[in-house]
Amino acid sequence: MKTSGLILSRRELVTGLASTGGLLLAGCSSKELPPTYGNVLRMGDLLTYRAFRMLLPAHSLAREYAHRDISSSPAVGNTNPADSQQPGFDADRGPLYDRLRTGDFSDWRLRIEGRVARPTSFSLADLKRMPARTQITKHTCEEGWSAIAEWTGVPLRSVLEAVGIEPSARFVNYYAYDDNAEGIDMLDALHPQTILAYGMNGRDLPLAHGAPLRMRVETQLGYKSVKFLERIVVANEFDDLGKIGSLQNGWAWYVGI
Repeated sequence: MKTSGLILSRRELVTGLASTGGLLLAGCSSKELPPTYGNVLRMGDLLTYRAFRMLLPAHSLAREYAHRDISSSPAVGNTNPADSQQPGFDADRGPLYDRLRTGDFSDWRLRIEGRVARPTSFSLADLKRMPARTQITKHTCEEGWSAIAEWTGVPLRSVLEAVGIEPSARFVNYYAYDDNAEGIDMLDALHPQTILAYGMNGRDLPLAHGAPLRMRVETQLGYKSVKFLERIVVANEFDDLGKIGSLQNGWAWYVGI
């Protein structure tokens, strides 16, 4: 059967993608481009990012579920930053995390710094005094460990507003006690479902799921919802976060769902 009319050559495919990218980028200044722009290997990231930003409402909500839909949530990846046998163990922050956990996190603080008017450290009690949001959402895992759980925490937006983000701020990067960090743009940072979660399924956040605090970015794949948060840095320029970030480890920076 003749199929030549249905098959695109590699050159035609690349040309088509480039043309689509040009349409998506029409009218955009360099400051508005996603940080992966300019790297041909990240063309998929670029198209996904721009398509989501142009075609979906700015703060469209991820699906939320009922209590009857809550499923078993397996803990994968690093489940204890203090365990030197686990991947991502950090020789400096691991022992510090162990001391904080031993003290029931009473001395733990989340630092917010960077492009903010009032750099601040928040205790767990400070965060729990702020207006909370509870949502039942699906943790969509790129490796198949997807599950539905109830998360309770403070909207990231509330914390950023409390420290006064500067008008030039464009990105929010967040670092964990294990050797892990991620970043999102300001649109996702201010999304109503992006929360700093300290509770899971009606209880305090378990150790294996990121105690005392984890990020929940419900509009992106699960690996953006980093566990064991240590600090947050607000920035006006993109930072690929080096060896502890997604890009240098072969993952996409933007993984909208």
